[in-house]
Amino acid sequence: MDMMRWTAPSHDRPRSVTILGSTGSVGQSTVDLIAHDPERYRVEALVAGNSVEALAEQARRLHAGLAVVANPQRYRALKDALAGTRTEAAAGPAAVVEAASRPADWVMAAIVGFAGLESTLVAARRGAMVALANKEALVCAGRLLMDAIDHSGGVLLPVDSEHNAIFQVFEPGHHQAVDRLVLTASGGPFRDWSLAEMALATPEQALAHPNWDMGAKISIDSATMMNKGLEFIEANLLFGLPPEQIEIVVHRQSVIHSMVAYRDGSVLAQLGTPDMRIPIAYTLGWPTRIDSPASRLDFTDLSPLTFERPDSSRFPALRLAREALALGGLAPTMLNAANEVAVAAFLARRIGFLDIARIVEDVMAASPASCGPVESLQQVHAADLEARRRAEDAIKGHHLNI
Repeated sequence: MDMMRWTAPSHDRPRSVTILGSTGSVGQSTVDLIAHDPERYRVEALVAGNSVEALAEQARRLHAGLAVVANPQRYRALKDALAGTRTEAAAGPAAVVEAASRPADWVMAAIVGFAGLESTLVAARRGAMVALANKEALVCAGRLLMDAIDHSGGVLLPVDSEHNAIFQVFEPGHHQAVDRLVLTASGGPFRDWSLAEMALATPEQALAHPNWDMGAKISIDSATMMNKGLEFIEANLLFGLPPEQIEIVVHRQSVIHSMVAYRDGSVLAQLGTPDMRIPIAYTLGWPTRIDSPASRLDFTDLSPLTFERPDSSRFPALRLAREALALGGLAPTMLNAANEVAVAAFLARRIGFLDIARIVEDVMAASPASCGPVESLQQVHAADLEARRRAEDAIKGHHLNI
């Protein structure tokens, strides 16, 4: 990628931005940062799923050129909510893709799950600076996304706190000097629960993350530690290191967001408070740093920092992610699809907490041992649909812990 073509936002030339998923937790944090210094940015488009009222309020606040709601049935409500403004209203999946294709310098890709893949690819293919918060896009179609960035001259900036941390301390062009990447995990709300207790866990308990304020799907992934499994796959793609050089440790305090260990014994870590505005700000101002209203880390007030190995027997999602990466091809796509279906079923109280990983394992066991290279978005869509069908069949056909 050509880093010379990118400049930091300035008052002389505001950076044009689009936020895909503006009403989610990451989107809201992004809006907050832009509103903190609005003269530095021009908002091209905002995209939400169903939250018309929140989307319209954001569009008014940021004077967005376009506001899109993915649900086409919400178009009239959005149109009415934007009456008297200069913001154009649109709705439906095609409008979401069109928003991503608009000529914004910087695109926040924060639509949760597989639903965010196509719009993220569109932004990447036109050479945008893509701030990637949608980990599923990279997991499901990593090679397609990385190739799109390479061919277009765009830039992929990781927003996940762990990958953003590594990005900040990973010395460009020095892969051979790296001993390993260390992804930190909070361990989620069930890090001290027994398997018997986890089997009875409710959605409310799983959503109560001890450190981070996140959306429902990401919170459940944190509770199962599938989020760390997906991040393991992401790290392999983003930084080009083999799986054996990527380590996961539980760090309960969420102060160190990840580390790079070098062959000379040095370990570089990025630290900060558990506030997503910090990694978002790093990408929003890249290649320089900008002010953020996030609270500062007070070293004199820190509790001891602890590290431990994750318990794979209680969190089998980590093993499943490693196996999917080893299989390659469309296996990560199917892993993600099965997980999305299982998480939704748990939130709907159709299955128990431990059944999430069981459903994913059943789907992966029924998948072909070798999936071949991923060459098209159509392949990815087909594998996603097949895995979702198998996951639903597994939910209906098994004795589950509810």
